[in-house]
Amino acid sequence: MAHKILVVEDELDMNRQLCEFLANAGYETNGAHDGGKAIDLFHSYAPDLILLDVQLPVLMGTAVCRKIREVSGVPIIMLTAQTELDQVIAGLEAGADDYIKKPFDPSELLARIKARLRPIQFATDAGELKIGPLVIDVAGHEVRRDGERISLTPLEFSLLQTLAEKPKQVFSREMLLEKVWGYQYKADTRLVNVHVQRLRSKIEDDPEHPKIVVTERGVGYKAGQF
Repeated sequence: MAHKILVVEDELDMNRQLCEFLANAGYETNGAHDGGKAIDLFHSYAPDLILLDVQLPVLMGTAVCRKIREVSGVPIIMLTAQTELDQVIAGLEAGADDYIKKPFDPSELLARIKARLRPIQFATDAGELKIGPLVIDVAGHEVRRDGERISLTPLEFSLLQTLAEKPKQVFSREMLLEKVWGYQYKADTRLVNVHVQRLRSKIEDDPEHPKIVVTERGVGYKAGQF
């Protein structure tokens, strides 16, 4: 069955064009023109991925993202104008997985969508991985601490698992973009920084002084040594 994509864009022509373009690329689509309708369709349509504009009537894109993240880890790609970089960061902090600036190359948009929908393949065959107090159930796609489940988005889980698989390796931001986000070209490393911060807020005792996901200054990130 075709993956379902919810297109949330208030410009009617752009919304229609995106839906038609994605339908021609083999996806099932549905469109919403404001934030309120986006929330309604998220629940009724159950999309596999959401393209979410930042500037929306009724409810801003960041607010929509935050509400969806309360109940779902569905991949979300923000659509943003060139001048809205501050709102891009706000969208990532609200839980978006990625963003793309308008006007965008259609082939780049398809690449981003495919990357977010493609299951990430890992080298390990281990049933469980550990970083300090965390137990990562690879097959069950679950993280536990002291027996309690920690709710992570699929992207956050992949980021943590990538670091846990090679605990002695320092991953540059570019390496993480390629491994976790699926980028094969130069991209904004702020994606990595924001998602590491979000991950730390969920798994660290003190996110300001992290011990599980640590920074190697000037290089990137690695799993903490316990």
